Amino acid sequence: MPGNAPSTGAPRPHDHGIIGKFLKLAGAQWVRDGLHTLFMIVLARKSVGDYGGFMLAFGLGQFILFLGEFGLNQPLVTSLSRRYARTGEILAQYTVIKAVLFVAGVAAVVGVALQQGYDPGLVWLVLVISLGVGLEPLSGTFFVACRVRGRQDQEALVRSVSALAGYGWAFGSLLLGAGPVCMGLFKVVENAGNLAGGAYVTLRGENLAGLNLGRKALSRIWGTTKNGLEFLIMALAAITYNKSNLFFLQNAGGQEAVARYSATWELVDGVSVLVCSLLLSNVLYPLFARLWKTGREEFHRLARVSAQWLLALALPVVFVLAVESDRLIGLIYGPAYADAVWVQKYLAPTVLCAFLHNLAAYLMLSQGRQRLLLVIYLAGLVLNLGLCAALIPAHALAGAAVAILATKAAVAVATVGYCQKTVGLFTRATLAPVLAASGLGAALYLGLGRLAPREIAELAAIAPMAALLFRLWRARRLSAPAGPPS
Repeated sequence: MPGNAPSTGAPRPHDHGIIGKFLKLAGAQWVRDGLHTLFMIVLARKSVGDYGGFMLAFGLGQFILFLGEFGLNQPLVTSLSRRYARTGEILAQYTVIKAVLFVAGVAAVVGVALQQGYDPGLVWLVLVISLGVGLEPLSGTFFVACRVRGRQDQEALVRSVSALAGYGWAFGSLLLGAGPVCMGLFKVVENAGNLAGGAYVTLRGENLAGLNLGRKALSRIWGTTKNGLEFLIMALAAITYNKSNLFFLQNAGGQEAVARYSATWELVDGVSVLVCSLLLSNVLYPLFARLWKTGREEFHRLARVSAQWLLALALPVVFVLAVESDRLIGLIYGPAYADAVWVQKYLAPTVLCAFLHNLAAYLMLSQGRQRLLLVIYLAGLVLNLGLCAALIPAHALAGAAVAILATKAAVAVATVGYCQKTVGLFTRATLAPVLAASGLGAALYLGLGRLAPREIAELAAIAPMAALLFRLWRARRLSAPAGPPS
């Protein structure tokens, strides 16, 4: 039964190669994210206004990215995982769909920018960033095929090389004093490289004879679109409630308010994306989808192990982001972003919500419960828009932080609650060690807070959880679940 598996025990013979696949993708992600973070920090220190403009443009561009990535990559995994799947034909269908979404998405995003009355420079920046970000789902189609085949190493190589090329453009144009629009072309360079490289490594040796866009092919494409409609609406709802506070902030406080909120959101969301995108979406979700069909017992075991690891990892991350917010913001962004210090304390718990919600969401998708998940996302969107409209005009930064935290918490409670009922996500045996380590860490922090330097108290607070994570890793030899679309 799902709820009876112990939290520790002898190593399992099948670890599915999770750690190796995760580390390959993580290496490529760290290259790109490291370069992106460095570029955005340099830009933020150079100009608060330009940084705010870039973050707003990226926020709008994320609509196109999320529609293509989460909205279509999840059913694509299922299609490619079938025993007799025709890879070339499936990839062609999804590429056409994503190309149509790309064109429509760029037009819609630019239309929103014009409707909001943004100045011409900001509109052009939105266009350039949207073009670059919009290419990512197209390359992602081929990377999904790599993941289903277990060839995350090929994806990692292409992503690393493309990131170096793209951010080489970014830093070069920044050093030469180019304007924001010219700098923004770095995303076009990066994702054009991803698209070319992904298509090459995936289609090399693939039999593409007979592929065409005749009536039968177009009929299959339309059928695929209809089957993925629930995922598209789900993705649109999720990205809207994640980004809507930026647009309310722009109206209430301008690009500088967007910049100060984004400074801390970059830190908080970066942690979430690393786990949600790399581990859960790219490694564990294809595995969950296959195990639900071929091995339910292993599906439940892996779900519970993943939940325990994610909870144990998220709690110290939330703690460090909250208590070290003053140092992190001051060191990275400088004194112009002082307001971001207290905003980060509000936003830190979203990491816990993101980890657990995304695990639960992928488990629900693996079980074919996308319609229920869609209802949850739509309810979250309604809640978020109401909170943004009520809170942000009067309390810009605090309102934006409270709105997203409350929304993510509500969505997480719904999805995790469903999986607790159906999968037995947490058991007494898996929760007890995590709660004990948390309680001991809290006691040490409170006890040493007035007696020792803050660094000693903070290290003592996270030491019990670090010891637990190490013990779990030693016991299971499955460090990948230590570390779900947030």
